[in-house]
Amino acid sequence: MPVIYGILAVYGTLLFALTLILAVPTYFFVFTFFPPQRAPRAAHQVSRFWAGVLMFFLMVRVRVKNREILDPNAVYVVIANHLSQLDIPTYAIACTPVVRFLAKAELGKIPLLGYVIRRTYLMVKREDKADRHKIMIAMQKTLEEGIGLFLCPEGTRNRTEQALLPFKDGAFRLAIRAQVPLAVLVVYNSHLRNRPAQPLSLVPGTIEAEWLEVVDTRGMTEEDVEKLRDRVWSGMKTKILNRRSAHGK
Repeated sequence: MPVIYGILAVYGTLLFALTLILAVPTYFFVFTFFPPQRAPRAAHQVSRFWAGVLMFFLMVRVRVKNREILDPNAVYVVIANHLSQLDIPTYAIACTPVVRFLAKAELGKIPLLGYVIRRTYLMVKREDKADRHKIMIAMQKTLEEGIGLFLCPEGTRNRTEQALLPFKDGAFRLAIRAQVPLAVLVVYNSHLRNRPAQPLSLVPGTIEAEWLEVVDTRGMTEEDVEKLRDRVWSGMKTKILNRRSAHGK
């Protein structure tokens, strides 16, 4: 079996590289010839199509529950838990509204992939407090322009046995400041398809995800950030633990 997993890991890596090479010209066309107000929306559809093709050939099916509760034309701050390398394409497939993700600044230096990230993501130097302040301003501007944001409030991949890592405040503070709804996605089992301790591992199967009830932040203030954060964290944790109890994993 380890030989099979090794072959799958090589296959997945090569497939990602090939699909990236094919996707980059499409992104280039979008950002070169589309009007600035339409380019992010077109790029989001490119990302969703690329993610669907990638996961199909990786032999990983993404099953999303409650997708209909989101308005594809609405602006959200979207949050999700983070378990594996396969989460990014899972997020893209699951999220019909247009969103921009956050990415570490060093990812923008990777050939080809860096071009896509620089044009479609917001990049941040996590160790630089001044840069984090700038990115908060950029995120608020993005929401004002009618484009949603997708954040992982755990701050990193969860490589532990815990259902959820503690949440940071940023996503909740941002949603309240902008008075936009908070959309919550729970990814249940992507760590079984791509093991956190083995980033290149690949196990074909199904990733299951679920949208929880959208939280209306209108009328909330800065004083509600901690309460909102804890409420959402508790709801997501309960969902994950209930699924683990039902499925034994």
